[in-house]
Order: sequence, then C-alpha cells, then structure tokens
Amino acid sequence: MEIILKEDIIGLGYKNDIVNVKSGYGRNYLIPQGKGVIASPSAKKVLAENLRQQAHKLAAIKAAAEDKGNALNGVALEIAAKVSTTGQLYGSVNAAMVAEELKKKGFDIDRKLITMRDIKKVGDYEALVHFHKEVVVAVPVKVVAENAPVVEEVKEAAPAVVEEEVVEAPEFEAEEEEAPAAE
Repeated sequence: MEIILKEDIIGLGYKNDIVNVKSGYGRNYLIPQGKGVIASPSAKKVLAENLRQQAHKLAAIKAAAEDKGNALNGVALEIAAKVSTTGQLYGSVNAAMVAEELKKKGFDIDRKLITMRDIKKVGDYEALVHFHKEVVVAVPVKVVAENAPVVEEVKEAAPAVVEEEVVEAPEFEAEEEEAPAAE
C-alpha cells in the first residue's frame, strides 16, 4: 500500500515521501493518527503541485538544518555511567541521555531526532542526529565509568587476595581399626 507521509517518521521516511507499507500498518496506524494519507493518483498530483510551489521554502528549511548540523560538528560527548566491575553498565545509555547531554552544552535537540543503539558497555560510540532527510550529523559519544576509582581498587585488591599464603590443612589419615572378628 502506498502512503504519502504528512510528517517525518524515523525509520520509515520523511514528510511528503511516498512509501510502501503493509496495508494494516497504513490503515490502522498511519492514516488514523494523521501521519499519512493514501497515495491515490489525485493525491500524488496535489503533492507534486505543493512541492513545486514550496520548493523555495524547502530549500530554506534544508539550509536551516545545515546550519544546525554545522554548529553541531566538532561536538563530542562524554557520558558518565555507573559500571560493574566487569565493565558492564547498570542500565544503558540511550538517545534521551544523549539529548540531555547536548542540552547541557547548549543544543536543544529532540531525542526523537537521535538514532543509536542502546549502549551497555564503556567505550566510544556514535549517535546520528537527523536534522533533515539530507542532513545527518554523527556525534561521537564516549561512555566512561562514573565509579572508575572503585572499579580500579577492586581490580587491584583482587590479585592481593590471590597472593596470600595458603596454609594447607594436614591430611586426615584414617587409622585402620581392626574390627573384632565375628565368632
């Protein structure tokens, strides 16, 4: 089923795109929610006319998105998270946390524009910010351990426990008792 999108839907398409979706998804979700309309021949003609008339507006929107993208270039995030002794995070770092960190740096970006996998380990990752269908900016995200000194102390203490002198217990020697002979 062909649908004309009325708004951007990350993972599906952008406003005024014609996309193919399963009929149930189109009829039961996109159309009732007002996120799309059926792409009939008359709707396609109206869309083409609207795009032709709004070409200069669309160019201005793209230019604004490029400006936002250029402002975000060179920004790197460092997110501190609680970590277990094995380097595994308690919980995960997701798009909402990245949006919050960007807000602290002065960039007001909706979390819905950010795509990334949930991060579950300490390391370097990348978050993609979709300002426009042609303007996507990659933001490096470094996840560090919030409780790093504690983790290092535990790692340093572990070898000390192993190096302790182990005193072996004397082996128990079973004395052979002579059982009285049965008469």
